[in-house]
Amino acid sequence: MLIELRIQDYAVIEDLSLDVGPGLNALSGETGAGKSIIVGALSLLLGGRASSDVVRIGASRASVEAVFDVSEEPAAREHLESMGLEAEDGLLILRREVAAEGRNRAWINGSPTTARAVGELGRGLVALHGQHEHQNLLRRAEQRGILDAFAGAEDMAEEVRRLHGELQELESRLESREATRREVAAREDFLRFQLGEIEEADLVPDEDEALKLEAQRLEHAEELVRDAEALHQALYGGESALSDRLSDLGGVLKRLAGIDPVLEGAAEELEAAYHAVSDVGQRLGDFASAVEHDPVRLEELRARQDLLFRLMRKYGPELADVITSGEALRTELDQLDGVGVELDELRAGIARVGEALKQQAATLTGARSAAAAKLQSAVQEILPELGMPGAEFRVGITPLDDVSAAGAETVEFLVSLNPGFEPQPLARVASGGELSRVMLAIKAVLASVDRVPTLVFDEIDAGIGGVIATKVGEKLSQVAREHQVFVITHLPQIASRANHHVLVEKLERHGVAATQVAELDGEERIREIARMLGGDPDSSASRDHARELLLAP
Repeated sequence: MLIELRIQDYAVIEDLSLDVGPGLNALSGETGAGKSIIVGALSLLLGGRASSDVVRIGASRASVEAVFDVSEEPAAREHLESMGLEAEDGLLILRREVAAEGRNRAWINGSPTTARAVGELGRGLVALHGQHEHQNLLRRAEQRGILDAFAGAEDMAEEVRRLHGELQELESRLESREATRREVAAREDFLRFQLGEIEEADLVPDEDEALKLEAQRLEHAEELVRDAEALHQALYGGESALSDRLSDLGGVLKRLAGIDPVLEGAAEELEAAYHAVSDVGQRLGDFASAVEHDPVRLEELRARQDLLFRLMRKYGPELADVITSGEALRTELDQLDGVGVELDELRAGIARVGEALKQQAATLTGARSAAAAKLQSAVQEILPELGMPGAEFRVGITPLDDVSAAGAETVEFLVSLNPGFEPQPLARVASGGELSRVMLAIKAVLASVDRVPTLVFDEIDAGIGGVIATKVGEKLSQVAREHQVFVITHLPQIASRANHHVLVEKLERHGVAATQVAELDGEERIREIARMLGGDPDSSASRDHARELLLAP
């Protein structure tokens, strides 16, 4: 609910603070006093364009600030929280400044922000109806939401949005997976050839080094046998072998050590040398006997080495790289095989969710169609009471080729203000006063379901009077039981119904026009109602008539 509106240096307004209460708030005053300027200033907080032309003569900037009580507005509080802000003590303060020169600025609860952010919050709290551009009911999405609320179908609509989002996500994933499969499938044969080439080789880690050693042994088999046997003979197996000589020399040294213990160490070392030479000589003999001269095996090794070399040149440079490449190829081809399974699952999911979406959308369509007929009839019944006997109101429901996030149809409010003319979208209705009354009729029917807490009606009384004016006042009072209503009026029949009546006056200060406001009560209000009746506000007859209006039920 709007609590206070503060305006400084805006057009003819120098410094104005307007307290707004619950129920019906009426602004009255002479033509040109600045009533519509106040509404124009408020429109800035709903995202209206800021022009330096609105800055009061002699001022550097104009500012508009509104204080709202959002303690009972969970949507507004959630919006604030999403921005990292909070409504301290349940209050929300929106502010915009328009500079005569330079950039304009905006704030939410004292934190700098953008005009767009202020407008998004403001439009959820205030709906302007009249000649101004910020009129929620002119937007199809708002009209659809109102119809859903009137039909009690908001949960159905939310489920359609959810299913549509899920379907889009599945379709997006399917498209992505199909693109991946097409990309891999285009080179699948080549990938399988590469993998077959690597897997057929049946590679073993470090095999290339083992092959190198074995091939080297076979290539030098004759040399290895010849030289190993010669060493065996010289060290151990032949006549006058070194081991025999060391044995003899060791015996001599042991004898000398027996004479002089100083030589015992040397004797032990010589004996160790004997054993080492004997061991090496024996092993060389065993080695010479084990070496094979196998040309066939050597050719096999060379062929295997050649295969490994070619694989390492293609997939290497090392054998470990070739093995890793094979693993990567296998993974990629396994993924391709898995994509086929996933594609089938995604297609099944799309079919399932798509069918659920169609069914839910059909249920929503039924609820909307039934509610549209009731809403249409209810609004149509009220229009003649508001001075539009030839007007026709219609809720247009147009089927769509495909179910959208909003359902299987578009919803649009249509109206014809003159007999014989086909109803047109509300946005095409030219007269601000007539449009406001159409809005009032809709609001009277939708008062219990409309989520915007504050409604502002400008020019709602254009071209009406007498009984029709009384009916308009009654409808405004009816809507004000569910909403805070702010109405600018020239009609006493409407002003007299207000819970709060504010007088807007234009004065002259220092040679410059200035608008001021004052809440009326008691005799001051009677005097203003008498003036609005067209009589002399000082005459007893005019005042008595004013009292009668104020006392009317």
